[in-house]
Amino acid sequence: MHYPLLARVGASEFARYEAEHLYRSRWVAGIPMAVEGVSAVLLVARPPEGIPRTWPWIGLALLAGIWASTFLREIPRHRRLARGFDPAVHRALVVGNWRRTVGWSVRAVLALAMLGRASG
Repeated sequence: MHYPLLARVGASEFARYEAEHLYRSRWVAGIPMAVEGVSAVLLVARPPEGIPRTWPWIGLALLAGIWASTFLREIPRHRRLARGFDPAVHRALVVGNWRRTVGWSVRAVLALAMLGRASG
């Protein structure tokens, strides 16, 4: 992802850059996250025929973990970085983002498996 590049912005411009990044990301990520949340709940409530009932629950649990990391760890780290670059906070942000990336990747595999079961 692009988070490692934050270390290259430069100290004099970093706080302004990070604040703008946080503001813009809200618009790019907010709508897809809302759609993802609604679809995860709908799959639990009404799983398509042929899909094991546990699969949507696993997807919802993965999403809950991703969102918990996002709202309880990553957003506060971004806010901290918006006050100025801190190498330890930046490192924690990069590691946390990899955990979320793994979660979203597992969800993608699960979604493809559900799609294959539902359409086949």
